[in-house]
Amino acid sequence: MALFPAAFVEDLRARADIVQVVQEYVSLKKAGTSYKGLCPFHGEKTPSFHVNREKGFFHCFGCGVGGDAIKFVELQERVGFTDAVRLLARKFGMTVPETGPDGNEADARDRETLLKIHEVAAAWFRQQLGAPAGVRARQQLEARGVAADTIETLGIGYAPPSRDLLLAHLRAQGFQAPLLLQSGLVLERDNGQVVDRFRNRLMVPIARDSGSIVAFAGRSMDADQVPKYLNSPETPIYSKSRTLYGLNHTKPLLRKSGFVVLVEGYFDFAQVLQECRLPVVATCGTALTPQQAQLLRRFVSKVVLSFDPDAAGQTAAARSCDLLVTEGFQVNVAVLPGGDDPDTFIRNRSGGQYAAQLQQSKPYLEYLLDRTTAAHDLRKDDSRRAFLQEMLAVAARIPDAADRDQFADRIAHRARITESVVRDEIRKAAVERRTQVSTREMPSLGRLKPAERGLLWALMNEPEEAADALAALDARDLEGLDSGPILEQAVRAQASGAARSPVTFLARLSKEEAELVTGIGAAAAAPAPAYACALALKRLRLEREGALVQQEIDRVQQSGRGGDIDGLWRQKHELLQRLSALEHTGT
Repeated sequence: MALFPAAFVEDLRARADIVQVVQEYVSLKKAGTSYKGLCPFHGEKTPSFHVNREKGFFHCFGCGVGGDAIKFVELQERVGFTDAVRLLARKFGMTVPETGPDGNEADARDRETLLKIHEVAAAWFRQQLGAPAGVRARQQLEARGVAADTIETLGIGYAPPSRDLLLAHLRAQGFQAPLLLQSGLVLERDNGQVVDRFRNRLMVPIARDSGSIVAFAGRSMDADQVPKYLNSPETPIYSKSRTLYGLNHTKPLLRKSGFVVLVEGYFDFAQVLQECRLPVVATCGTALTPQQAQLLRRFVSKVVLSFDPDAAGQTAAARSCDLLVTEGFQVNVAVLPGGDDPDTFIRNRSGGQYAAQLQQSKPYLEYLLDRTTAAHDLRKDDSRRAFLQEMLAVAARIPDAADRDQFADRIAHRARITESVVRDEIRKAAVERRTQVSTREMPSLGRLKPAERGLLWALMNEPEEAADALAALDARDLEGLDSGPILEQAVRAQASGAARSPVTFLARLSKEEAELVTGIGAAAAAPAPAYACALALKRLRLEREGALVQQEIDRVQQSGRGGDIDGLWRQKHELLQRLSALEHTGT
């Protein structure tokens, strides 16, 4: 019978999402902090079979059977432990390091030795930090605001600039060169010389969530030292894509709170843990991977991303959010002011202010809508099409059809699409996970509201009346209108007196805009009086603002989180009063 290294089985249990495993055989429903369904191991009509994702086990209160994911596969597939491990490992993309009487026991021994090498190296790095040679490293940690107890908790150490001090220490402990090279702590140069990989660096140990050290990250001590961070290579015991830094320290906080703050860097993690005592983990400077997301699902269902505000950080945040949404997480994004990362923000301000920023984090889809809206000029047809295509691709990744439909309505609103037929088509595309809406269905500059056409007609035929009507409008009344850029030009022209001369006004427009305006102006009669058109546009704006306020009221009520609900109701009441005054007085 094949045997497996204890570390591998431990890793498999950590990565195997038991809810995901069981749901392939049993229909489960959420029940508080666990899931329940009909037991697959005995006949029953009332569910007594419970699965706890956080603790990684199942139990039936009817027949008493229970265990972890491996045990469930053993019972369900009627196989032994060995085959159950193989099945689970294949499902979660893990290579099985089998050992047995045919000579592969060496693999298991090597993995255990590699763990021991890292344990000894971590202790040596800590010793170097406390030695006289580590004074400059200690000063740097103090300057970064890392307290002594945090240094001890995280096991931070120091690698001196010497070529082979660590190598000599590990050899003195009896470790052989082949395994030392395999550990990644030393490397062989082209001339055959073996030297330390990490030199003149602050050393951060990276551990599994069980606490076993499997790798290191070394931060440069000098400004001109490259790379800034030097990480351990992939080894038989370390896979960067499957490891979340700090989870071994914060697992209890994750379980207790039900959410996690996801940061990029090791010192971001250190400051958030030290000053805020929040449930935090770090991705080690990369976008989240599917394996890391599966690991998080064992503990939480909500993630708050707090990545660096630079372009690379925001790109990584977007990729991570897309993955988390696809995996069914509730995702929020916190963007810190002033271009600070979490480490810098907390040191310059305080942990309390950072926690307040997290409280104000936006749901990811709202954050993405804001970010994408800012990147497109939605007054232009081609930009609007690009915006919709980009956002529909996001909607397609939302697992739940009802959530896709709701998000599509937000997309249409942001694109300032008011035609119900077009909005319905966008919602239909999102629900069907289509990423494009045909050109025929898209709004265009030529599809103007009657009130817009009336004002444009008046600008060409009744400039005095048009000027009076424009005076009744303000900038917000023109937001989101297909003719908005043209009417904004008319307002500016009015300020200079040019609006009363159609020829002078047309000279301010692009060729396409001028052709549109002259085409409308060629009609024999006005679509509607100019001043009535202005009031109609103002009414539309107030209705749009009212819809936005109502959506925010709905969001606050659905989320159950605090918010100025009374202020929102006051805003809605004021808008209704203004609409009523507009209807009854014509002002």
